[in-house]
Amino acid sequence: MARVALIGATGLVGRTLAPLLVADGHQLLILTRRPAGVSGAREVVAQMDAWPAALADEAVDIAISALGTTWRKSGSWERFAAVDRFAVTAFARAARDSGARQMVSVSSVGADPASRIAYLALKGTVEADLAALGFARLDIVRPGLLRGERGPDRRTGERIGIALSPLVNPLLVGRLRRYRAIDAALVAAAIASLCERKEEGRFVYFNDSITRLASR
Repeated sequence: MARVALIGATGLVGRTLAPLLVADGHQLLILTRRPAGVSGAREVVAQMDAWPAALADEAVDIAISALGTTWRKSGSWERFAAVDRFAVTAFARAARDSGARQMVSVSSVGADPASRIAYLALKGTVEADLAALGFARLDIVRPGLLRGERGPDRRTGERIGIALSPLVNPLLVGRLRRYRAIDAALVAAAIASLCERKEEGRFVYFNDSITRLASR
């Protein structure tokens, strides 16, 4: 089994993903700002800027980022980018330097560095940052709106989108299917199934392929 380093273990996808990785027999190291409490995993509880140094003496096969914040938490664009871009890329670089051949990152449908929507442009820029690091295998997971219990961190628009998703999802057909809301648990299961894939290259997954991966 692989030695896996994970950030974002306390988030919507990560808190389901971490136990799956342990159950699959991986040696899981969680880097986190607050205890995740995942049985069978090692945890380094520290501020984000200390995470790369924490990997310096580790041997890593796979790096996984399920990290993401919300505008409510961050309070400014600079702080938002500090988490969603710079913390992710610093972690990825440190994991690569510790031997990781595979990187898996949760992005967003519509991610594009050239997007006029700042959030999607940032997500696309992160994807480009990760591709430039030279992992043998890079898996980019681009789900639609994530369904699951996030608590008070949900933005009003997200809450409305989730509430309407049973009505809206059937209307999104063809290429629009990728914009459907999707359960965070499916995304977590899909990521777990990607671990230790040997084929090299860059791979991008949308809702349909995420669902297929989750069923394996």
